[in-house]
Amino acid sequence: MTATAGLWLAVIASGLYHGVNPGMGWPLAVSAALMEGGRGALWRALAALAVGHFAAMLAILLPFAAMNLLVEWQREIRIGAGGVVIALGLWLLVNRRHPRFLARIPPARLALWSFLVATAHGAGLMLVPIYLGLCGPAETDTGHMAAAELMARNAGVSLGVALVHTVAMIGAGGAVALAVHHWLGLKFLSRSWFNLDILWALSLIAVGGIALATAI
Repeated sequence: MTATAGLWLAVIASGLYHGVNPGMGWPLAVSAALMEGGRGALWRALAALAVGHFAAMLAILLPFAAMNLLVEWQREIRIGAGGVVIALGLWLLVNRRHPRFLARIPPARLALWSFLVATAHGAGLMLVPIYLGLCGPAETDTGHMAAAELMARNAGVSLGVALVHTVAMIGAGGAVALAVHHWLGLKFLSRSWFNLDILWALSLIAVGGIALATAI
């Protein structure tokens, strides 16, 4: 139970971290509110960002729920997932440029932008080792379960992970966006802009390393 609680806390913490990161879109919500001159625009923008981020998490996590091999090869899959996360973190450390295609997406399509930016930056991939850890204990004790039942359980876990992570993400990002829009203003945004690209890459490496250590 302690290990499971720790994994769920990791899901929440990663969501809070993603939400505070400007690269996940909260400045776009501030921009929408300023351009349209109302708080409603900010809420609509945050809702679109949440939908896109949630879809990106599910797109990464749900395929693992359908893997019948997850029971027999769970340890090997966790090791592989940890290695991929570390590799992505190292790549982001070397290559600092953001994908150019993201700049071509119209501002009105915030949900699509949020989906693509979360996918391109490995936000969903970061959750894979945590998700596999949550599935692991149940599968170890229930290897005799029918594949359909096991897939349903894993799908429920993936939905839960994606939902909890997205709620934490949009809560943190929304809080920052509201603070900037209502109290801090654009001067704070221009003077106190923080770039989390390096920290993002290092966090991927850290999550991958932890996943490898716990799997091995």
